[in-house]
Amino acid sequence: MKTFAKLVVLTLLIFFSTITFASTITVHTPEELETAVNKAQPGDVVIIANGNYAGWSCALTGHGKAGSPIIVRAESVGKVNFSSPVAKTIFNITGSYLELSGMLFSDCKIYRTPGQTTTLVQLEGSTNCRITDCVFQKNEVMSQFMPIFVISGKGESNRVDHCSFISNVNNMEVQVVVAKETTPLHTLVDHNEFKNKAKVTWPVFNGGECVQVGQDPVLLGTISSYTIVRDNRFIECNGEPEVISNKSSDNKYINNYLENCEGELVMRGGFDCLVDSNTIKGGTCGIRVNGAHHTITHNNISNVKTAIRLMYGMATGRTEIGFYIAPNDCVISNNKINNVQTGIFIGDSKNVDWTGKFDVKRYPSRTIQDVAPANNKIENNSITGAQTEMRND
Repeated sequence: MKTFAKLVVLTLLIFFSTITFASTITVHTPEELETAVNKAQPGDVVIIANGNYAGWSCALTGHGKAGSPIIVRAESVGKVNFSSPVAKTIFNITGSYLELSGMLFSDCKIYRTPGQTTTLVQLEGSTNCRITDCVFQKNEVMSQFMPIFVISGKGESNRVDHCSFISNVNNMEVQVVVAKETTPLHTLVDHNEFKNKAKVTWPVFNGGECVQVGQDPVLLGTISSYTIVRDNRFIECNGEPEVISNKSSDNKYINNYLENCEGELVMRGGFDCLVDSNTIKGGTCGIRVNGAHHTITHNNISNVKTAIRLMYGMATGRTEIGFYIAPNDCVISNNKINNVQTGIFIGDSKNVDWTGKFDVKRYPSRTIQDVAPANNKIENNSITGAQTEMRND
């Protein structure tokens, strides 16, 4: 028995010697935050004290692990407020398994800084990081095509969830940067609310998407990012004609809710995307489609002008370069459409002339949208209360 008891004690000593106990620290300055996070061990919690803050710029490189992330949170949700002019990104996260939660970003004016990305939060080459339960409200960017939240670099499996984007001005909210060499993979954007977004004042009313996945559908649309945008709410988002903008391949848009938005869920380009089980109620139009091999199923669209639009393009297929690619080999099925002017429009924007409206040296494309949608399977859609169920130009 004595030998057995010694073995038990020895085993317990070995067990407890391998345990690392999580620590909690409260910080008040960006310098304290950087030091704490970058020295933190998996499971540690760093608390930012309640207060109104300005002029912060933090590079967070800490590394947690699965099941034990490093958590950076507000002392009280919504009581840690970042505001005033922003010339450098407030939180630039490059670590792994790092979670930021409970922050409020309000009334920030964000200025472009030459040679760098300036935004409120950036996940740059990070992996398995999470931004949750944060509020972004009444923030304004001071140059066109600037987002307030960016996922970029060669990272993967990052998540943005349960955040609110309310009454922001002239901006893009969430941008997944798709580049030739560094594209973040498997980003999840879920359970966020986007609300009360006014029309941007920029030229041609462009640069006001709520969610943008990819930026160059003409030259980089074939790049796959495997992004999932699901279970988000978009209420009165009128920034520009594209509320959700897809410009890359192999992404999924599932169970989102759009209400009274002056814009659409747009497949601007790319290939092999899934648009499934979304609800679009009121506003201008529903779903706009360019690109190939998309699957658009089980969506519920009502009280708009046109529910689903398949556009003309300048080219077709995967290999030709066209400023717009005509939809081909897409599946449009099992959608429920009610109380619209046109249910499904096959061939919108026929013969629209883009001469002088884009750089033909950068984009060696024809300028007339005269290539019709082709080889699309359209079946089992329920269309009721429509002035025109199907229109084919």
